[in-house]
Formats: sequence, C-alpha cells, structure tokens
Amino acid sequence: MSSTQLEVTSTQSYNYLLFLPDRNGLLQPLLPTILFLHGSGERGSNLDEVKNHGVAKIVEEQPDFPFIVISPQCPRGQNWSVKRLSLLLDEVIASYPVDLDRIYLTGLSMGGYGTWHLAAVQPQIFAAIAPICGGGKLTQAPNLKNLPVWVFHGAKDDIVPLSESEIMVSALQACGGNVKFTVYPEAEHDSWTQTYHNPELYQWFLQHRRQ
Repeated sequence: MSSTQLEVTSTQSYNYLLFLPDRNGLLQPLLPTILFLHGSGERGSNLDEVKNHGVAKIVEEQPDFPFIVISPQCPRGQNWSVKRLSLLLDEVIASYPVDLDRIYLTGLSMGGYGTWHLAAVQPQIFAAIAPICGGGKLTQAPNLKNLPVWVFHGAKDDIVPLSESEIMVSALQACGGNVKFTVYPEAEHDSWTQTYHNPELYQWFLQHRRQ
C-alpha cells in the first residue's frame, strides 16, 4: 500500500510525517489538526517506524481521516523537547491550512508524558489533549485546568503504572479541571490501540475549540 503520509525533513525541529486530508468535499478552508507523539520504541531516524502505532498508523488505514496529522520522530536516546515541538508546530502552521482554534494533542507512553508536559507549558495552543499511558508533574496540573483532557490507561500496565495517570487526574479534579478518565481493566501497556481505533475520541476532539 502506498503511503498516505508525506515525509518532511526539518533542520530546526523534528523530522515528521504529515497527513493531509483529501480536500474534496471539505468546505472549510482551515482543517482541524492533531499533533501525535509516539512512544520510546519509535525513536530513531526511520520515519516509517512512527507508523507502527497511534494516529500515524490510523491514517495509513483510513485515507479519509478528517484531520491534518503531524507525527514527529524523536531521535534515539532523546525525550520530547517542548522547544522543538513548538518550532515544529510553527513550521506546519506557516505552511498548511491548520485551524488554530482546533489543534489537538495526543501521545502514548513517552508521548503521553510529552503530551502532559507540552500542554502544561503551552496550554494556550491546544483545544483538547488526550494523554495515553503517560504521566505528568503535579505542580503543572493547574496550568491545565481550563483545557479539556481525556486520559487513558491500562489497569495492568507494568511499564507505566496506572498511578501515573491517576495522580494527574486527581490533581486536575482538585483544581476544577475538565477531565475524563478511561481505565481499561484488562489492558497492559498497550492502551493505545483501542483508544485510537475508537471514533469517540475524534468526535470528542471536534467538540472542543481553543478557549
């Protein structure tokens, strides 16, 4: 199957996959956009590996997916950098028809941590976020209280404990945040496959615009 995603090289931020929906039948000039952060296993320099999981995999299966999708690749041995992700978003916004009021952020495992952190540092950019089997810093929870958050985790996760998500959800609830929490009772670390295959996630994203 031929790829539906463009491979884009950036010297300033990250190399990334870019999915652009077919504009036929889409009347709006600007499109909702998802920034997807992969987990530690997809780090490296081969962008094909980013398609192993998550939204980058979904758009290969669903060429009619209605969002622009940005799927950067983190180099081996590194963690997600807020500075480089911010540069990446600036690059994409400058070049493609991104609706600035409908930018959504999600990621799994290492990307779940990256989702919590990036959103806490720059909550004003995003309309809603969905961290999967990640964790964040308690002290950053108040930064997220006005941002819709849907958290996912497997109850039997033996790589990132469920408590990592529970701590952040409790902190958000304590400061009056807008948070949903889905725990899969039988799931281990892979709580992302069923999450990203669930149409409700994308419907939920589209219910939210930037505050």
